[in-house]
Amino acid sequence: MGGTEAIRSGTDGRGGLGNVLSGIVVAIGFALFLGGFVWGAFVYRPYTVPTDSMMPTVRPGDRVLAQRIDGGEVRRGDVVIFTDSMWSDLPMVKRVVGVGGDTVKCCGAGGELTVNGTPLDESYADTSRPDSGLAMPPGQAPPPGTPFEVTVPEENLFLLGDRRAASLDSRAHLQEAGQGTVPRSAVSARVDALAWPSVTMLERPRTYAALPGGISGHGPLRLQMTAVVAGAALVVLGAAYGPLVRILGRGRRERAGAS
Repeated sequence: MGGTEAIRSGTDGRGGLGNVLSGIVVAIGFALFLGGFVWGAFVYRPYTVPTDSMMPTVRPGDRVLAQRIDGGEVRRGDVVIFTDSMWSDLPMVKRVVGVGGDTVKCCGAGGELTVNGTPLDESYADTSRPDSGLAMPPGQAPPPGTPFEVTVPEENLFLLGDRRAASLDSRAHLQEAGQGTVPRSAVSARVDALAWPSVTMLERPRTYAALPGGISGHGPLRLQMTAVVAGAALVVLGAAYGPLVRILGRGRRERAGAS
C-alpha cells in the first residue's frame, strides 16, 4: 500500500520530476509551434491566383505561399509575384524565362523557346494553340509560337505565363520600352508552394539548371512546417503525461486492493 501512496503523492521523487519534465516538454512544444507560425508569417505571404494564365502549374482560385524576396534573388524558372504599372496596378504571377543579358527567342528548330540559343524543355507549360488558329484580338494573349527575339536589359526580367495561349505577358508588351521586360525591383515574392486545394512544393524546372546562375532553391517552408508539427506533437505528449500517470496509478491501486 505504501508504494501506491508514494506514486500518488510523488514522495518517491518520480512524480515531481515527471511533472517538471512534462512542463518543459509542453513549453518547448508551444515555442516550436508558435515560432513556426510566426516565422512563416514573416517569410511568406498567401496569394490567390485569379486567372488561368499559369495553368497547369497553378489553377484559378489556387492558394499559394510566396516567399518574400528581393528582386536580386530571382533566377530563371522562378514563378514570381510582381507589380508593374505598365502591365497592371494589381499583383501578377508569371514565370521568369530570361534575366538581364539573355536573348530569348521563339522559336527554335523544333518550335521550342530558346534562351541564349539553348532550347528549353518546358514540360511544365501548356503551349497548345487556340482552336481557331488565328491571331488573338488586341488585349488578348498572342498565340503560342508567335516569333519574337528579345535581349533582356540588365536588371530586368522576361516573364511568360505557363498557359501560353491565355497569358498576357512579356510577349504582349514587346513594342514598349524594355521590350516587355520588367525590372527586378518590381518582384515582391517567389511562389514556393501550393497551399490549397493541395499542399505541394513548387518544383524548379531542371531545364534552367545548366544556364549561368542555375536555379533557385526552396525557402524554409519545410523547416517551418516541421517545427509546427513537432511542436504540436510535443504539446500533446507533454499534456498527456498527467492523465496517463493518474490512469496507471489507478490501475495499480485497483490491483493492490484486489490482492
